[in-house]
Amino acid sequence: MKRIIIVIIALHASLFTLHEASAQEPDAKEIIKKAQDKINGLTSQGTMKMTVERSNWTREVEMKSWSKGDQYYLILITAPPRDKGQVFLKRDLDMWNWMPSISRMIKIPPSMMSQSWMGSDFTNDDLIKMNSYINDYNHKITGEEDIEGYPCYIIEMIPRPDAAVVWGKVEVWISKEELYQMKLAFYDEDMIMVNMQISSEIKQMGDRKLPGRMVMTPVQKPGQKTILELYDMKFNEPIPDDFFSQQNMKKVR
Repeated sequence: MKRIIIVIIALHASLFTLHEASAQEPDAKEIIKKAQDKINGLTSQGTMKMTVERSNWTREVEMKSWSKGDQYYLILITAPPRDKGQVFLKRDLDMWNWMPSISRMIKIPPSMMSQSWMGSDFTNDDLIKMNSYINDYNHKITGEEDIEGYPCYIIEMIPRPDAAVVWGKVEVWISKEELYQMKLAFYDEDMIMVNMQISSEIKQMGDRKLPGRMVMTPVQKPGQKTILELYDMKFNEPIPDDFFSQQNMKKVR
């Protein structure tokens, strides 16, 4: 009888230990969600500059951006003069480009989400965020690594079978305490790395701190990269849904 009691106590102790371990295990999807919420807020608006660097030329594009949740994004090009006034809009799963120079509204099909955005190393999907890191991928913590002095979780994101996404796999390094997305690696359907994004220059933006500089580098194209610098970001200020409309694309400033 005494032996049975000892076995039962040991069993309960092991179950308690397993429960405690599982309770302390961080949830990969929840980490991704919190990191995305930190970047997006309920709404966001701000200005940024993109610098496209090639071996024999450099090009700068300045822009304003607005977002609401992960459903609505709008980007207005403010410089250089030849591109000024162009607008990109995402509403749910639809994306448009307004080109004032030819007074034409172009709907961008899903097949073009992997194409270069404005001649940069970012894709249409990278900037407009057509795909959701939260809903379109399965998530798993695969390791830990320090990036820029921040201890990070390495989270592997594999597309769900029914998700029409650009990448075959995405790896993201998220700082444990601050939830900064410090590094991302993008893989094609053959699991070959295509692009690497490194974030740095943490600074105060609105009511939070975030990386202010992102460098996207195509790993198989030496001497080529695109730098995105964020300025004057504001979060959680009300933006009506109808701001993100085709009508507003033609008049937003």
